[in-house]
Amino acid sequence: MTDSSIPKFHEKTREERLDAVELFSNLSKEDVKILKTEGGINFEQANNMVENAIGTVSFPLGIATNFKVNGTDYLIPMVIEEPSVIAAASKAAKIARKHGGFVMEADESYSIGQIQVVDIDVKSVISKIIKASDEIISTANSKSKTLSKMGKGAKEITCKEIATDLGSMLVIEILIDVGDAMGANVTNTMCEAVAPLIEKITGGRVILKILSNYSTRRLVRGKAIFDKEELGGEEIVNNIIWAYEFAANDPYRAVTHNKGIMNGIIAVANSTGQDTRAIEAAAHAYASRTGKYTSLTKWKKDSNGNLIGEIEMPMSVGTVGGIINIHPMIKTCVKILGIKSAKELACIIGAAGLAQNFSAIRALASEGIQKGHMKLHARNIAISAGVPQEKMDEVIAKMTKEGNVSVTRAKEILENL
Repeated sequence: MTDSSIPKFHEKTREERLDAVELFSNLSKEDVKILKTEGGINFEQANNMVENAIGTVSFPLGIATNFKVNGTDYLIPMVIEEPSVIAAASKAAKIARKHGGFVMEADESYSIGQIQVVDIDVKSVISKIIKASDEIISTANSKSKTLSKMGKGAKEITCKEIATDLGSMLVIEILIDVGDAMGANVTNTMCEAVAPLIEKITGGRVILKILSNYSTRRLVRGKAIFDKEELGGEEIVNNIIWAYEFAANDPYRAVTHNKGIMNGIIAVANSTGQDTRAIEAAAHAYASRTGKYTSLTKWKKDSNGNLIGEIEMPMSVGTVGGIINIHPMIKTCVKILGIKSAKELACIIGAAGLAQNFSAIRALASEGIQKGHMKLHARNIAISAGVPQEKMDEVIAKMTKEGNVSVTRAKEILENL
């Protein structure tokens, strides 16, 4: 199977969904067994991952369907506890397919390492650092034979002066091509390796030597076209653009707007073992790069009146190293995606963010966010109210029809039944 548009996927049983994913991604019986394992890892595995472990916490793992990214179909694993996100992303991807899906591109996997130098006359030593760039790069690359053999590794040295209340400091930045890794460990190792050499060259004192998670040399960008007729006409398209302009020009709205984008991005990042804190931090810093916090996406019309969505943001992700190599469920999710590189993963995650943003502002610009969201949220409310499984659908249907989704109302309906 190569088509990610699986009809009525949400109506299938768990076994039917697993069968479809197994067929699409060519999973082994062992992969399917892992997907059926509650939580994905046992305590012994968790105890090897973190300190002072006492247990594990499970989150729902779902599949977003309909995605076509750069001409390839994907079933996208998403780990998230919030109702409506996976359904909304799938619906957006289905609409985007009419005009070819998502067209995405990602920069090379460049990581930025920083070395902080103090107790020097900054301006007098910058030229010395630039002159010694080849030696610094060579020393850095000596710490990773693997990257060097691949033609990757440290590539460039730059310097900047930062004035502070304590005086000026020199920050030396190393640009490192980390290949398909997220790259934190190798970047930190290289920074630490060159620190003694930099102290020798500058006569100064190195304090911090660590990567920057503000990965501005590792952006993902792309777009999709959403047919105006599929959206319900010109008025909805115009409303969506007005909603975008609100986010673009008001930080209070932009924060919520971008949170919706991150719903899609972090859900995929969770399922593939990425550093979600780094992704979030870089995204919000990038949204503030002009001095004003604004939208990570842009929305406009094409000449035919169709809606065009665009996204651009840092995306530091990897397909090797870290938890990806040791967590059975993460390894299986990566296999479901069928990705071959970190750049491909960045494109998929970026597309998921754009899809989720589209669905959120479409709902806001038409019937409102609560109609669809609360319908899916109603099941959680009914469970909280102690509604038994055999009465669940009836209670949910009545609550959503009334527009009164609450634990109190669920209990009242249950009593009347």
